[in-house]
Amino acid sequence: MGEEAALAEENGGLKVESEEQTSSWPTMRFDVAPYRTHHFSKQFRTDRNPNNFLKGLKWSPDGSCFLASSEDNTLSLFYMPQDGGDSNGYGVPIPEEDSYGASLLVKEGESVYDFCWYPYMSVSDPLTCVFATSTRDHPIHLWDSSSGELRCTYRAYDAMDEITAAFSIGFNPDGTKIFAGYNSSIRVFDLHRPGRDFEQYSTLQKKKEGQAGILSSLAFSPTNSGMLAVGSYGQTTGIYREDNMELLYVLHGQEGGVTHVQFSKDGNYLYTGGRKDPYILCWDMRKSVEIVYKLYRETDNTNQRVFFDIEPCGRHLGTGGQDGLVHMYDLQTGNWVSGYQAASDTINAFSFHPYLPMAATSSGHRRFAIPNDDDEDKNDLQLKADENCVSLWSFYVTSEENTFDENDNGVASKSEEIAIT
Repeated sequence: MGEEAALAEENGGLKVESEEQTSSWPTMRFDVAPYRTHHFSKQFRTDRNPNNFLKGLKWSPDGSCFLASSEDNTLSLFYMPQDGGDSNGYGVPIPEEDSYGASLLVKEGESVYDFCWYPYMSVSDPLTCVFATSTRDHPIHLWDSSSGELRCTYRAYDAMDEITAAFSIGFNPDGTKIFAGYNSSIRVFDLHRPGRDFEQYSTLQKKKEGQAGILSSLAFSPTNSGMLAVGSYGQTTGIYREDNMELLYVLHGQEGGVTHVQFSKDGNYLYTGGRKDPYILCWDMRKSVEIVYKLYRETDNTNQRVFFDIEPCGRHLGTGGQDGLVHMYDLQTGNWVSGYQAASDTINAFSFHPYLPMAATSSGHRRFAIPNDDDEDKNDLQLKADENCVSLWSFYVTSEENTFDENDNGVASKSEEIAIT
């Protein structure tokens, strides 16, 4: 007991497990609805653009902040609060006022097509605090997430020597190159050589075989297998080798244009979602012939890109839809686990925190006000607080601690439900 107390005192009061004791990482509970800890809506609405809806969000790799894209060509950066947010286990109701303001606003000149974080971004190293964006009729921009300054640009030109915009972008796992998707072609930029130098690869072969259409999404295998998945508005997903962009095979089966692709944590499965397609398809990368299963979501009447995400442990997938619900699926079985109401309009992005039992959602869609000659304020859409908004959610977790005691000659286990924010 004396040694344990000394170890606890040395580590700031935290109990440290000895070599004979092992503990498992707390796992999120998806059979219980999470609770809202923070909410943001008013700062996205202006008199000039009252229907400034969200288009997506992404957590930074180190989990210190998240980036949200909105219809007014603005990217808003929000840092995690120092106190971790609400800690009473009940969350907060839908407030009229925002929890806090954005720390950084980046204004682009045109509509934002895609954005992504540098994979080794760490707030403790300012040199790595960058993210890339692609906008209509503009080159790829690399922004400093600390100051909001433009670091550099990566320019692609068409046959008329005019700048052409990338529809999708992504850093390779090494963080040395930027892969960008265009119309039936991929351009690869060296991160350390900004400008107009790039390698170009056509996704169509001479006999018109391969992958045609606008390449709308990119995803790299997380296991460093060298595989790259590319989604196309031509309703196909191509699997390529990262080093030479050799086409390995093409997946057919999406009812709409592919808008999001993501590998499982072990890299053995690929999940694809499409525009006006109510199903997320699961593909086995070791077979790649048949669809393993389909995950339903209500997206069959929207042209929006609806982003889904896989939890850090790799067991569950979360996705939104037009009905404002977030659905959780067990990826081992493909079965629906639970769902909860996250907003009153379309949930266009759901993203798990990289390591905390938290998630973020963004919502909104384009609305058209009905003119009224009797009302001077005819363009007022009267949006509710849970429309065109961003919310942070905290999941309940189950802490399972297995300890081995030589005196008892056995294993003692205990399970406790707790809430962490």
